[in-house]
Amino acid sequence: MEYLLKDLRRTHYTSDVNEDVIDQEVTIMGWVHEIRDLGGIIFLLIRDFKGLIQVTAPSKKVSAEILEDIRSLRKESVVAVKGKVQSSGKAPNGVEIIPSEITVLNMANQPLPLDPTEKVKAEMDTRLNSRFLDLRKPGVSAIFKIKNQFYKSARQYFYDHDVIEIQTPKLVASATEGGTELFPITYFEREAFLGQSPQLYKQMMMSAGFDKVFEIGQIFRAEEHDTLRHLNEAISIDMEASFMDDEDVMKILNELLVKVITDINDNCADELELLDHSIEVPKKFERIDYDNAVDLVNEAGVEMEYGEDLSREGEKALGEAMGDFYFLTGWPTAIKPFYVMPYENNPEKSHAFDLMYKNLELSSGATRIHQYDLVLNQLIEKDLSPESFAAYLKAFKYGMPPHAGWGLGADRVNMVLTGVENIRETVLFPRDRHRLTP
Repeated sequence: MEYLLKDLRRTHYTSDVNEDVIDQEVTIMGWVHEIRDLGGIIFLLIRDFKGLIQVTAPSKKVSAEILEDIRSLRKESVVAVKGKVQSSGKAPNGVEIIPSEITVLNMANQPLPLDPTEKVKAEMDTRLNSRFLDLRKPGVSAIFKIKNQFYKSARQYFYDHDVIEIQTPKLVASATEGGTELFPITYFEREAFLGQSPQLYKQMMMSAGFDKVFEIGQIFRAEEHDTLRHLNEAISIDMEASFMDDEDVMKILNELLVKVITDINDNCADELELLDHSIEVPKKFERIDYDNAVDLVNEAGVEMEYGEDLSREGEKALGEAMGDFYFLTGWPTAIKPFYVMPYENNPEKSHAFDLMYKNLELSSGATRIHQYDLVLNQLIEKDLSPESFAAYLKAFKYGMPPHAGWGLGADRVNMVLTGVENIRETVLFPRDRHRLTP
């Protein structure tokens, strides 16, 4: 058996082998998904990134050498199969390949750490410990095909609306929003931190005159959560726009997610079917003011005082009452970051909002403070050191326009898009308080 590619090249993905190519010779490449040896005939299922194809080897039609090669294969070995396509009503795509040549490109060891056919289910830790193998499962790879479409659609929305893509530092000298939820690192002779958010840099880009910006990048939070919806390294989609307020950027967020969901329904039907999941295209998201939310949560039998953040029980109560996507607006200024703009006629409330899906927070945003004196006062009131934010504050002294924006948790959104309940399912190699490998 050969183990080198040499002049061998794929002519078709498995999904391309259909009735349109009957009687044609094709070459497919992929992994051995299943082998069924019935003596006089062997059925071989080959899997690649786009699906499955049946290779049928009847002893009357193929050489003894090919039959021997097939019988020597192990599940999950990498092979190239050349052969002629013929009709078969019981096979995937209604066709099968009669092999004329089989090349083993890499033989897999046995036993496998987990079963990619999912006949034997594996626990989450087992799956993550051999994530490369777990990702071969069609249902698991479907999650990331949907996520790819999500990013593609989001970027296209921004590009179509003249929003400039930026990249901001992930090594920072101080906290973005204060607090202690930071990962410290040694940066030459001094201490630095992994960035919690691109927030301060996005605002500095408003002072730079970039008008509208977005970033898709990693954020790091040293929170000791151990839940199905928290990770310590996550992807955030951030957007900031000048000469806009919270109403304007809520509309943008609504439009973006409508486009994302529409595109996924149009382009990822097979993946959604694999996941047995569907999601309706929302139109205009519902809204509820924080004051009304407090009343609603208390009416549901969950204690909540004005000025508190939502507890997990409060989120569940609110989600049951509100349904799918909705904005929670008018948050108390005291529990929001220093850069959030208070109401002019009622400084205890702010122009801040969260986007929720049922009981899951997806996004936070606000109109930002653009006046130097006010942002300085808010820093001091929050017991933050202005000296630590000197570079940020400098941008407010020389013409900072009014602006607003939001950050959207991409991994949580992908939970909604795919119907999975554990955020670790939506990340290739998740990082939580217990996991740093692989």
